[in-house]
Amino acid sequence: MKEVIAVCPGSFDPITVGHLDIISRAAHQFSKVIVVAMSNDAKHPVFSLDERKALIEKCIKAEGLTNVQVDSSDLLLADYTRSVGATVIVKGLRAVTDFEYEFQMALTNKKLYPDAETVFLTTSAENLYLSSSLVKMIASRGGDISSFVPPAVHSDIINRLSKKG
Repeated sequence: MKEVIAVCPGSFDPITVGHLDIISRAAHQFSKVIVVAMSNDAKHPVFSLDERKALIEKCIKAEGLTNVQVDSSDLLLADYTRSVGATVIVKGLRAVTDFEYEFQMALTNKKLYPDAETVFLTTSAENLYLSSSLVKMIASRGGDISSFVPPAVHSDIINRLSKKG
């Protein structure tokens, strides 16, 4: 079987169970998956790139996903994908509203790096509403985020975001 390297990019600020679901499903579809925490000038992250990478690594280790590696980057996604020899970009879709933006990004990445294809994985129904922004809002107000974030990083996220933490 031909080795297919996939990149699974995102801001992951912080990683959620929805992200981990997409990562895990991608890991079952591709030979190697590189989860890359990306910088995004339009967002103001709570966790640094290094912290986001470390949180993702904890989750990947806890899940036993041996064909997944974690990285961080401030490159354009197309340039990063080319630099690691990947030919697939995996993006999760929650709703129709995600599709328009992600479709635009997929076409742009295809123009910048024609050898890569974007593959969309639809979120599991139980994660349809979930976002990092929602997690940050709930945690910052002392709410229970235990069903929204992976157990391996729950305390890290609470310690950073919770008024109680």
